[in-house]
Amino acid sequence: MSAASARQGSGPAHEREALLRWLRWQAEMGADEALAPVPVNRLKTATPQTAIPQAATPRRQPAPPLRPAASAPAASLAPAAAPPAPPAPAADGPSPQDCHSLHDIHAALDAMHHFPLRRMARHTVFTDGNAQSRILLVGEAPGRDEDLHGKPFVGRAGQLLDRMLAAIGLDRAAEDPDRAVLITNVLFWRPPGNRKPTDAELSFCAPWLMRAMELVRPRVIVCLGGTPTQRLTANPAGILRQRGKWTNISVPGLAEPVPLLPMLHPAYLLRQPAQKRLAWRDLLALRLFLDEQATAP
Repeated sequence: MSAASARQGSGPAHEREALLRWLRWQAEMGADEALAPVPVNRLKTATPQTAIPQAATPRRQPAPPLRPAASAPAASLAPAAAPPAPPAPAADGPSPQDCHSLHDIHAALDAMHHFPLRRMARHTVFTDGNAQSRILLVGEAPGRDEDLHGKPFVGRAGQLLDRMLAAIGLDRAAEDPDRAVLITNVLFWRPPGNRKPTDAELSFCAPWLMRAMELVRPRVIVCLGGTPTQRLTANPAGILRQRGKWTNISVPGLAEPVPLLPMLHPAYLLRQPAQKRLAWRDLLALRLFLDEQATAP
């Protein structure tokens, strides 16, 4: 909304409502913190502050031995081109192997205030569903609704996922482990503005996800979307090429490989409703697998 449209109306009440809509839009985009009283234009290539020292350098440092120092500022800016890697867990904090339940893992992750995403997030979004279920669904990362509620897949995409699961007799709230599912993500905190997770952020969370899989001992893993599929299968192909194709992955601590089925993410299906026919095929394949497992000796 432009400033001109915010001024349209017939009184203070209308202007207040327009400003509230503008603030809500910024919050949804991830701009939930004011860092300075005025915005900073970081696209400028030069500023008067940088130009003045360069012009004054010949007068203040005329001696030849000091000339190499002029290249120091350019060298010092080079590392800023790449974002720093997330810090390692604190030395005095628990490691994944120190955690013996999903509750322990959640508590350890929630205490990681040294991790940049944790500091910006309202909640650590770890799991939801029946912890006794051995049907594990893995998504990408929390969104705005998930960050507000502290549970994965509770927004529009999560509501669609619940309807998809119900169509084949599954329910995250079911008490029967054979009918229930457990849901998690490969990233446990909302990225600012719902941006795509970085490799460093995913690598930071990977040991904790592997430990959760070791404790749950799933008999099947369903990856929702390209990011979790690529991370768990180490296959860089897109989700439209991988969906519906069963594969086995090794989980540290488990003797047998775990079958994995890639599926389209519910958020993608909301944007591309015509692809729901592919999702239905994958759901039927999952249902067939579960039925065969139930009747196996």
